[in-house]
Amino acid sequence: MSTTIHHAPPPSAAEAAVRIRGLRKTYRRRRGSQVAVAGLDLDVPTAGVHGFLGPNGSGKTTTLRMLLGLCRPDAGTMTVFGHDVPAQLPQVVGRVGAIVESPRLFPTFSGRRNLELLADAIGTPRARVGAVLEEVGLADRGGDTYRGYSLGMKQRLAIAATLLKDPDLLIFDEPTNGLDPAGIREIRQTMRDLGSRGKTVLVSSHILSEVEQVADTVSIIGHGRLLGQGPVADLIGSGAVPRARVVVADPATARDVLAQAGLTVAAEDPGDGGRDDAALLVDGAADPAEITRLLAARGLYLSELTPLRPDLESVFLQMTADEGLSGSGAPMEPAADGTDAREERS
Repeated sequence: MSTTIHHAPPPSAAEAAVRIRGLRKTYRRRRGSQVAVAGLDLDVPTAGVHGFLGPNGSGKTTTLRMLLGLCRPDAGTMTVFGHDVPAQLPQVVGRVGAIVESPRLFPTFSGRRNLELLADAIGTPRARVGAVLEEVGLADRGGDTYRGYSLGMKQRLAIAATLLKDPDLLIFDEPTNGLDPAGIREIRQTMRDLGSRGKTVLVSSHILSEVEQVADTVSIIGHGRLLGQGPVADLIGSGAVPRARVVVADPATARDVLAQAGLTVAAEDPGDGGRDDAALLVDGAADPAEITRLLAARGLYLSELTPLRPDLESVFLQMTADEGLSGSGAPMEPAADGTDAREERS
C-alpha cells in the first residue's frame, strides 16, 4: 500500500514558493474522460531545487500548465509566493520563469541576438544579456548562431532566457530530454548553481536517478496524486529496505540459507545491469555482516558483498507496487475537443 510521507508540517501559502491543494483536471476524450490530475496536494519550499517526479502520464506537465495559467483546473487551489493563481497571476508572473514547451527562437540569429530581442520584448535592459549568458556558461558562445548550438547549449540558452527578468521561481519541464551525458551534466550544474543562489527551481522529470543528483526536496506523484514528498535523504532513508549484492560460489544453497533466516533473496537479473550469474540480491539485512555470518556458519564464503544504496527509483517502486505504476507510461491520447494534446508528455 502506498504511503504519502510528510517529514515536517507543510509550509503556509505565504512561506512556500508553490502550494497546491486538491488540484484536479479531467480531459474529455473520444472514449469518455481522462483524469490527468486527481486531487493533488503539493508543497515547494522557497529556495533550492525541488524535483517533481513521476512516470510519463502521471500529471506533471498538466499540473505545471495549470500553475502557469495555460489551462484551467476543474477544482483545487494554487498559490505562488502567497498569491492565488490564476486569478492573481499578473501580480506574481514577473517573479516566475518557465520552460514548459520548446522555446521559439530564431535559428539564424546568434544566441546573444535572440536574448536581446527577448529582453526588448519584456522591458529588460540589454545589459542583462551578458550576465545571463555568463550564468549558464555560454558567454564565449553568445555570438554563434542558434542553429549551430548543440541540444545542451540550446537548453542552456532557453534557461538564460528565463533568467532575463531575474525570477525567484524557475519551472523546468523535463529539461534534460534528448540530451547526451555532457548536456545532462551541464543542465544539472546550472540547476544546482541556481538553487545555491537562493532561487527556487521546480524541475519535473520521469528520470528519478537524474533528479536525485540535483534536488534538495522532491514530490513523487502517480495517477495525478501525491505519493510522497520531503527532503531527498529523508525520503530515501524512510522508504527503502536495506539491500546487498552477494556473490558466492554456490548461490542456490546460499539462497536457501538466507531465506531460512528471514531475508528476502532473489537472483540478480542480468537484463537489469547484473554482472554475474552467481549474484544474489538480499533485502532486509540491517547489517551486511549478518549475511557474512549466516553463510560462513554453513561453510559458504563470499567473493563479493556490496551494500546497495537505496535510491529514489527503489523508493518510488515500493510506493507504487500496488498501483500498477512503473517508471514510464503511455502518453494521453489527443483530445477530441481540440484540447492541447501535449499536456501529458510527462
